[in-house]
Amino acid sequence: MSTGSGGVVRIHRVGAVVVALVIAAFGVLGLVGGLSFFDTTGTPLLGLSTNGALSAISLVTAVVLVAAAIRGGRLASTVMMVVGTLFLVSAFVNLWLIGTPYNLLAFRLPNVFFSIGAGMVLLFTGAYGRASAKLPPDNPYKQERRPDDPEDHGDAAEAPEDAHRQPRPSSQAEADADLAMAEAERALAQGGADDEQRRRLAAVDHARTHEERRAIWMRFEPH
Repeated sequence: MSTGSGGVVRIHRVGAVVVALVIAAFGVLGLVGGLSFFDTTGTPLLGLSTNGALSAISLVTAVVLVAAAIRGGRLASTVMMVVGTLFLVSAFVNLWLIGTPYNLLAFRLPNVFFSIGAGMVLLFTGAYGRASAKLPPDNPYKQERRPDDPEDHGDAAEAPEDAHRQPRPSSQAEADADLAMAEAERALAQGGADDEQRRRLAAVDHARTHEERRAIWMRFEPH
């Protein structure tokens, strides 16, 4: 599976939307049912237990995930990992509250299992193509790393000599070209690349070394 610019963003967006649709359906059905807001006993719904508060929180969370998916890029990844962590925290906190007067979200064991599952899906999907030291050159997070970033040491140690390494530019023109390529990669990952950036990125896509990519990029006449 690709971890390049387009592939990473698509996976983040699809993962966020899938989880959002599930919890949105749960939230809408609960709110339409007119459930008591803080009923600690809960009402069975789609195999889970819910009340008005949990339904409202589910709907708000779904909206946040869809908004992040629409935005794409780093924001979608970050939101998914944050929401996934909150799902896991909620699972264990509410597990402890089951059977007490403080079970304000009407959790039962199926809710706990669902929260853990949804949290893990969001965490792993949000981290896909980002939380690794070994990323391909066209990966948007790879493009944002500094050459001395310790997360990049795995690539430097194991990459072959002709890999997409980024040697220091020898002139201001080469430095400008490197910066422009990085900005174009970020714009493409976030869905905001213009036609010129897309044309240049397509041209350098098959180059084996960073020097080749830079040379191809610099051959384009500025428009």
